[in-house]
Amino acid sequence: MISNRRSSTGRRRAAAAVALTAVLALTATACGDDGSGAGGDSGAEGSGKGSIVFWDNNGGVRTDIWKEIIAEFEKANPDIDVEYVGIAATEYQSKVDTAIQGGGLPDVGGVGAAMLAGFAAQDALEPLDERLDGSSLNGKLNKDMVESLKAAGGGDGTLYSIPTSANNGVLYYRTDLFEAAGLDAPTTWDAFYEAAEELTDSGSNKFGYTIRGGAGSIAQALDAMYGQSGITSFWDEGKERTTVNDPENVAALEKYAALYKKVTPAADLNNDFTKMVAQWDSGTIGMLNHNLGSYQDHVKAFGADRFRGIPQPIGPGGKRVQVSNPVDGLGVFKSSKNKEAAWKFIEFVTAPGPNSKFNESAGQVPAHTDAAKDEWITKAEPTKLAADALSDGSTTIVQLPYYLPDWNTISKADNEPNFQKVLLGDMSAEEFLDTLAGELNEAQAEWKQQNG
Repeated sequence: MISNRRSSTGRRRAAAAVALTAVLALTATACGDDGSGAGGDSGAEGSGKGSIVFWDNNGGVRTDIWKEIIAEFEKANPDIDVEYVGIAATEYQSKVDTAIQGGGLPDVGGVGAAMLAGFAAQDALEPLDERLDGSSLNGKLNKDMVESLKAAGGGDGTLYSIPTSANNGVLYYRTDLFEAAGLDAPTTWDAFYEAAEELTDSGSNKFGYTIRGGAGSIAQALDAMYGQSGITSFWDEGKERTTVNDPENVAALEKYAALYKKVTPAADLNNDFTKMVAQWDSGTIGMLNHNLGSYQDHVKAFGADRFRGIPQPIGPGGKRVQVSNPVDGLGVFKSSKNKEAAWKFIEFVTAPGPNSKFNESAGQVPAHTDAAKDEWITKAEPTKLAADALSDGSTTIVQLPYYLPDWNTISKADNEPNFQKVLLGDMSAEEFLDTLAGELNEAQAEWKQQNG
């Protein structure tokens, strides 16, 4: 079964590559240019004035704070107008991919690590190394975030996105419900499973946990798997075969997926992060796995004294293992006719004041090192605990292969429906992970062949 899946995956990629090549070739011929840039359009520097279009890759969730920062930018730069377009996170990659092939890309937009390689492979992004070197941002951005985005660009070491934020996985739990039940904080996986059982009374619509079964489910499932198994590398020593289907990961996923409908709401099957967060904030569910980005939503729902957000539970041997969370950033699209103004926008919003304001609203770690020293971070406990966990040696990060151009497709479109089958009992955890591993191994082999 796995070999058939690999063959069909390979055929799909090959067909897609041929189609894309044909589109780009025809476009370049029709336009009479050299075929550089997205869709054959290499754009232009422009005057640094006029209008630019900005695509927000988390529209709806971050719309208000972006509009506030954009107003500040336009006040400081009265000769530049910014058209804001908010696109839901679940739709963003497909919107950009469609625009790359058919035209209509913005001047500037969100380009996080998880989707960066796919856009870069289509030559849609402007290299930003020289711009950063000559900028006031040079030497002021978190080095690890910059390196993360360089590594995610597909292997050539080029910087295609300027970091704005770092995220981290968080286990949120209702302190009031835990105290009423006499439960300890879920700092270990054993305590987590115990609490999930104890806090569940499905007849009264009370559940111990909410599991993500809709869009974005794979990364959360991987986090739970590696956290329990204690495996600390995504690849074997030769970096040829993934460890996702290691027997210890299979056993961990079986235990985790068995939570569905036993200690979770049935609606979880189709919940993306917005629905999952809203459900937790409005009900009596004990625990939620998400990231720093939803912290402010929980504060609005409960106040700061009825919940906590802590790093993921500790696993075997007293070590915490987490999968990497993608660094978010902003990129200039190569087809932009006003790259100078687009870069001015990135410089402004990544400066200390705006970067701090954005991340305080989002509850994430600022990319600018001066912004990261602001007082609000010490008051936002999940953000402080996440930063401490990543720097005190207590946590090992399993780096996900964001550099693979196929990563987003494999981890979303290809396998999210299969994970739902696992939750429903229609597919075994082993079959699911073997299928996922087959696609990842194939994508890794293709990447290694192309990059030596």
